[in-house]
Amino acid sequence: MCSITLRTVETVQDRDSCFAVRAAVFIDEQHVPPELEYDSDDDTALHVLVLADSGPVGTARVLFKDGGMTAKIGRVAIDAAWRGRGLGRRLMRAIEDLPACRGVACFMLDAQTQALPFYESLGYVAYGEEFPDAGIPHRAMRKRRPVADPAP
Repeated sequence: MCSITLRTVETVQDRDSCFAVRAAVFIDEQHVPPELEYDSDDDTALHVLVLADSGPVGTARVLFKDGGMTAKIGRVAIDAAWRGRGLGRRLMRAIEDLPACRGVACFMLDAQTQALPFYESLGYVAYGEEFPDAGIPHRAMRKRRPVADPAP
């Protein structure tokens, strides 16, 4: 049995591990140019790392907007050898449950169109027209956090 850990990045080594997963998935596998994969948002984003006994196997980043009311999730990547094991689902749920996301009313992301069913299964809704990002078709998606019922 393999141990899986999901945690926010706190060290340069952890961030480098996130970048290594992104390079394997986006640059090597999907042929995204490196200059498009990494940007200045990486400096301010909250990065999440998925670790298995064998090392880093997944990542995502979160950018907070609107005073923390909106969280834009991006660069969601699971190593090819680890797909189909529910790690993407665990990663997305872990992000939504992070203490840093407690005040978030709306989660947003730009999904590759081939991944729309995955995000829809998590409650995300596509909106707007399809658009290219790094030559790959995408759609914007959002998920509103349910508002708690007021106390009686």
